[in-house]
Amino acid sequence: MTAKNAFYAQSGGVTAVINASACGVIETARQHPDRIANVYAGRNGIIGALTEDLIDTSKESAEAIAALRHTPSGGFGSCRYKLKSLEQNRREYERLIEVFKAHDIGYFFYNGGGDSADTCHKVSQLSETLGFPIQAIHVPKTVDNDLPITDNCPGFGSVAKYIAVSTLEASFDVRSMAKTSTKIFVLEVMGRHAGWIAAAGGLVADHDIPVVVLFPEVEFDQDKFLAAVKAKVEKYDFCSVVVSEGCHWPDGRFLAEQGTRDAFGHAQLGGAAPVVANMIKDALGYKFHWAVADYLQRAARHLASKTDVEQAYAMGKAAVEFALAGDNAIMPTIVRTANDPYRWEVGKAPLSEVANVEKMMPMEFISEDGLGITDACREYLYPLIQGEDYPPYDKGMPRYVTLRNEPVAKKSGRDFEV
Repeated sequence: MTAKNAFYAQSGGVTAVINASACGVIETARQHPDRIANVYAGRNGIIGALTEDLIDTSKESAEAIAALRHTPSGGFGSCRYKLKSLEQNRREYERLIEVFKAHDIGYFFYNGGGDSADTCHKVSQLSETLGFPIQAIHVPKTVDNDLPITDNCPGFGSVAKYIAVSTLEASFDVRSMAKTSTKIFVLEVMGRHAGWIAAAGGLVADHDIPVVVLFPEVEFDQDKFLAAVKAKVEKYDFCSVVVSEGCHWPDGRFLAEQGTRDAFGHAQLGGAAPVVANMIKDALGYKFHWAVADYLQRAARHLASKTDVEQAYAMGKAAVEFALAGDNAIMPTIVRTANDPYRWEVGKAPLSEVANVEKMMPMEFISEDGLGITDACREYLYPLIQGEDYPPYDKGMPRYVTLRNEPVAKKSGRDFEV
């Protein structure tokens, strides 16, 4: 069998461990030179394929690729770009085939969340619809933890650890100042429709911290929320609030909706924390501070979960192994086999069951009052934030890698505008 080249790309919001998956893909591919001649990375995701802006990963040393495992964000650049259906935009698919043919690409590895699973599924159908042999494997990634079938998503464990630790540390700060100063700390976290990240903030209750969690899965009840905050301040003298950016009113409007939309057509969010903080100030008069975790929560490789790093690498490795075994249109998954001690193994799921399916927080993970987490949720979360996997440090700063990202010479013979 003649060796083919592979195409790898990163999609959507990057994470503290997406590069660990890239490391898993590239290192595993390099172990099979008889089957995979080279791995070309798309500069800025699928756009790199459409514009024939490919990166030659063979120009990177083994040490540089290994360093991806402890480097945050996307080493090759990411994008928010969703392919329309073949019927709606045939020219993009024909362009992909043109570029793949020109560079002898037989394997497609797309590392991302729900929208990239959909893109990967569409690309997997190229061989059937347009007569081009391509094996497309989706490599799971999303801090939102909302991909179906897999027990959890690489990227989530680390952001959950960051939010849990940050909420705990900020709460200690507020507690020390509460007598004469700040009584309320509000932290806004990511999570448009799923409250997994917000749930991680609820773990601080195990440290005797009064906390209220606002989930996208629960309609916001202002009176109930304010009563809960008031009760906690009267008992503890302070209270922390973790609010998901996707928290919404009963009519569906987001607390944080700005009236604008992103490239995928999703409402752009931002500002739930000040809305909630000012609501408390106006109703109860408590002095507050608020923060938006934003990029910090998903870029914090210095506080990554060891479990998360290992799983991210394993998903990249498994993607290549599945492709070499002949699989197509599938996604490697994490299968939890035990909680105590925590054990997991690699599984796989068909992309037809993954694309465009969002996994919400189970209601049994949310407390009866809708403002906290249950023991079942704790049992789910704690294994995912276990372990530390610190990057190497130099002069007090993490030593992260910046790749050379040398371009591959264009061969298709024409330019293409996205």
